Amino acid sequence: MRYLTAGESHGPQLTTIIEGLPSLLPLKADDVNKGLKRRQGGHGRGRRMQIETDTVAITSGVRHGKTLGSPVALVVTNDDWSHWTKIMGAEPLPEDIDPSEIKRQISRPRPGHADLVGGMKYGHRDLRNVLERSSARETTVRVAVGAVAKQLLAELGINVVGYVTEIGGIEADKAATAGKSVEEIRAIIEEDACYCADAEASAKMVDLIDATKKAGDSIGGIVEVIVEGMPAGVGSYVHYDRKLDGKLAQAMLSINAFKGVEFGIGFDAAHVPGSQVHDEIIWDEEHGYTRRTNRLGGLEGGMSTGMPIVVRGVMKPIPTLYKPLQSVDIETKEEFKASVERSDACAVPAASVVAEHVIAFEIAKALLEQFHADQFPQLKKQIDDIKQYAKEF
Repeated sequence: MRYLTAGESHGPQLTTIIEGLPSLLPLKADDVNKGLKRRQGGHGRGRRMQIETDTVAITSGVRHGKTLGSPVALVVTNDDWSHWTKIMGAEPLPEDIDPSEIKRQISRPRPGHADLVGGMKYGHRDLRNVLERSSARETTVRVAVGAVAKQLLAELGINVVGYVTEIGGIEADKAATAGKSVEEIRAIIEEDACYCADAEASAKMVDLIDATKKAGDSIGGIVEVIVEGMPAGVGSYVHYDRKLDGKLAQAMLSINAFKGVEFGIGFDAAHVPGSQVHDEIIWDEEHGYTRRTNRLGGLEGGMSTGMPIVVRGVMKPIPTLYKPLQSVDIETKEEFKASVERSDACAVPAASVVAEHVIAFEIAKALLEQFHADQFPQLKKQIDDIKQYAKEF
C-alpha cells in the first residue's frame, strides 16, 4: 500500500491517491471526516483553522460504502482558495502584468522553515513557491489517508490513539493513562482542549499557550501514539529496511517540525541497567505469550511482540513567529525581520492527531506487506489465524 499527496496550502484543493487497499473494506466519508475535524482542533490553533472546514470527497475506489481494490482518491477543498485565485492560479500571467505586482511574494526567508534552502534547491526567487508546499497544511490529506488505514485496522481489531504528553515543559502524569485501553484514553482526550489525558496538566498547558501567544512566540511538546491489538511478528529482523520500528520512526519524523522519536521508555534506557529495560516473557492459556512489562514499547528485533506499540515524537516550536526572528532579504541581501504568515502559537495537540494517523498508515502498510491483501475478508482471516498460531506457539 502506498499513497501520494498533491496540493498547495492556498491552492484549490489537497488531493491524495491510495493504492493497494484490499477490496470489500467498509469505508465512508464520515470515517475520514472525524480525523480531519480533530486535526483542526486543539488549543493554540491559528486563524487558518477558523477559515477552513475540512471535509473529504471520495472520488474513486469506493462503491456503495466498500472499497473496490482499485486506487482510492480523496479530495479536500481549500475554502480560502477564493481569496488566492490570482496569486496561486495555474494559468500563465498575462504578458502585460509584472509578477512583482502580484501581492504576497516573499523574498525574506523565515528561520526554521524550508524557505531559503527550498528556494536554492528549486530556483525560486519568490519563496512562496516553497512555503506553499512545505506548509503543514499538507498533513490534512495525510490524516485523511491515516483515517482510511485506521478504518482497516479497526476492522481487524487493532486500535490507535495519539495524544499530548507534554507542552513547553508541562508534563502529563503517566498515571492518567496507565492501565487504560486505547478507547478509554480516546474518550478522555477528545473532551480535552489540549488532547491530553491529564486534566490538571492540560489546564496549565492552556495557560502557557495563551501566554506564549500573547508574547508573540510559539511552543512545542511531545505526543504519544499507542497501537493496541497488534499480532506478534509484524516486521522483520532480517533486513534493516524491514524493521517495523524503523518504519514507524521515519513516519513520525516525516511530520512537519518533528525532531525526535522514541519507543517505550526510549532515551531513559540509557540511564538504567538492562534488568530495568527488557521485558520478561510470560505465558498463560488465555492470552498466550505476553510481557510482564512493556518498556520496549511492543517491539523487539524490529518486530511487533503483540504488546501495545508505544511511540513518542517531539515537536519543536513552530518557527513562524509574530515576534519574527532576523533574516536576510534574498534580493537586497539586507537584514530584515522574517516575513510573518498566519500560524499557530502551539500546534502540538493537532500534531498528536497527525502522528496518530501517520503511524496508523505504517501499521496498516506493514500488515498488507506481510499478509495476502486482495480481499479484506481474506486479510481478516489471516490476522485471526496468526494471532491464534502465536498464542499456541
